[in-house]
Amino acid sequence: MATVSVILLLLLAGALVYSALSVVAAIRYLGAPSPPVATMQEPMSVLKPLAGLDEGLEENLRSFFEQDYPNFEIILAARFESDPCVPLVRRLCAEYPEVTARFLLVGEPAYPHAKVYSLARLMREARHDLIVMSDSDIRVARNFLQRVSAEFQDGETALATCPYRAEAGSSIWSKLEAQGMNTTFWQGVLTARLLDGMKFAVGPTVVARRNVIEAIGGMEGLKDYLAEDFEMGKRVAEAGFRVMLSFYVVEHRIGSETAAQNFAHRIRWGRTSRRSRPAGYFGQIFTYPLPLALLVWGANPQWWHVVATTVVLRYASAWMTSQVVLGARLNWILLPIEDILGFLFWFAGFFGNTIIWRGRKYRLDREGRAVH
Repeated sequence: MATVSVILLLLLAGALVYSALSVVAAIRYLGAPSPPVATMQEPMSVLKPLAGLDEGLEENLRSFFEQDYPNFEIILAARFESDPCVPLVRRLCAEYPEVTARFLLVGEPAYPHAKVYSLARLMREARHDLIVMSDSDIRVARNFLQRVSAEFQDGETALATCPYRAEAGSSIWSKLEAQGMNTTFWQGVLTARLLDGMKFAVGPTVVARRNVIEAIGGMEGLKDYLAEDFEMGKRVAEAGFRVMLSFYVVEHRIGSETAAQNFAHRIRWGRTSRRSRPAGYFGQIFTYPLPLALLVWGANPQWWHVVATTVVLRYASAWMTSQVVLGARLNWILLPIEDILGFLFWFAGFFGNTIIWRGRKYRLDREGRAVH
């Protein structure tokens, strides 16, 4: 028991140091100078792969059609005419005749990763060098294209990944997951940026140069990776190009899910993350100071003060990332529940190498690729 207590205490010490680092990382991110709006705004192509009628889809898509930007196009794609999103997309394209918009029916994907397949098809149709790849559940303000295009005017940036503020749906599982995204997940990204720079990308909104994507093998070179966004950024960085964390925060409308749906995709994310970056996945234990503090307290009840100290630092670091960086309200009641739930899913992610993805079962190899 003494050995276990010492190990838990060391892990908790590491988690508290990590929490403090995440505050420093947030301050560094906020303190970095954001580029001014470019006087010469280059043309941009916005790519939108779609599948189904997501909650809030019309408002999400409208936010892209209503960009205050002089020269951009939107190219959207669905698989078949029978997709329920098709009437909405056709109506929006007609409603905004001043916007250059095209809609493709791409058919059944040639490989399991339908999003990558759609993006590859969309990229072939894109007319411009600066490409925005954005999921259907993203909503932005009218100045989005102005702001992200400015980040490429230095001629050095090759890829920018946009931080997102998770906006929950009505279900409790959605609200819990949003707390985890807006705190634990983005604390990890900001801390990685502080310690090692941006050597990866985070969906669901990525802006990149077309020639850079082609230099790493094109979109189809990512078709076997479930975490294609992470792999894209990794390959771009390894090729010697600059990857940056954008200063523009988008809204990620995560919608509502049942408990079964939420648990299934969390397990899938955990297993995929472990296979994509095993060392980093193990290191995620330091992102859960509160569960570790409870374990320390359980092993040694006289150390109750450790829990009190941890709670203060955890809430301070979570508030800094969620409310100050992302502009998302921190739910003080749900946060500890999500911390414990997230810790359990992290632990569960160490077991099993199979996932259910789009109704099919796949095995994950050591590189995080899905093998049917």
